[in-house]
Amino acid sequence: MKKTIFLLSAILFFCNAQASSFTDTLKIKKTADFVLDGAGTNVQWDSAAWVNLIQLDSGVRGYDTKFKVLYSDAGVYVFFTGIDKKVTSTFTKDFDNLFTADVFEVFFHPEPKMPIYLEYEVNALNAELVLLVPHLDKKAMGWTPWHYEGKRKVVKKVQVHQVNNEMYKWTAELFFPIALFGPLQNTELKKGVCWNANFYRLDYDAGKMIKFAWSPVNASFHEYDKYGVIQFN
Repeated sequence: MKKTIFLLSAILFFCNAQASSFTDTLKIKKTADFVLDGAGTNVQWDSAAWVNLIQLDSGVRGYDTKFKVLYSDAGVYVFFTGIDKKVTSTFTKDFDNLFTADVFEVFFHPEPKMPIYLEYEVNALNAELVLLVPHLDKKAMGWTPWHYEGKRKVVKKVQVHQVNNEMYKWTAELFFPIALFGPLQNTELKKGVCWNANFYRLDYDAGKMIKFAWSPVNASFHEYDKYGVIQFN
């Protein structure tokens, strides 16, 4: 019993030690694999708590944004929902500069000792951008995955919902297969494993970039020392 308590304490300490400025650890529950529909209607999501993003810039109001995360032996599930007045994007082609328009983003940094992480973006028009980012000498450079297909490809479903005459809600449901994390370290999905991560939204309805984040950053989403910690339970 004492040994078990010691091991659990060590895991929690290690997880919290990975984040330098955002000490809350998000506990991720395990799930059986399920089919995505873009609206998050599968009952598996009922076991995951909503987590709010923080609006970092002024310019819009009422653009509430939140997300959920689950994992299975096969990969990681993420579900975003955000209120919006309009879809400020014309990008319909994958791997375009989606970040210059409305977008949801996920950054997974499984091994904080290595300055390499996965960046994923998806917009309301169902276009995606997938990058492996080496962050060296204070410079981030994104590289697209090789043979991004089959079991290595992110499963994505997006929906845009009319809320009333003025506002919309757009949702994105994502599945990141474990095979996609192959170039990274500490990627085994099992109880007690911790990754650094961040979850973002960009919105351009006000004519400028407005940032939303789970773990707040200053100027760039690539401030990986400010990412939060997720723990697989």
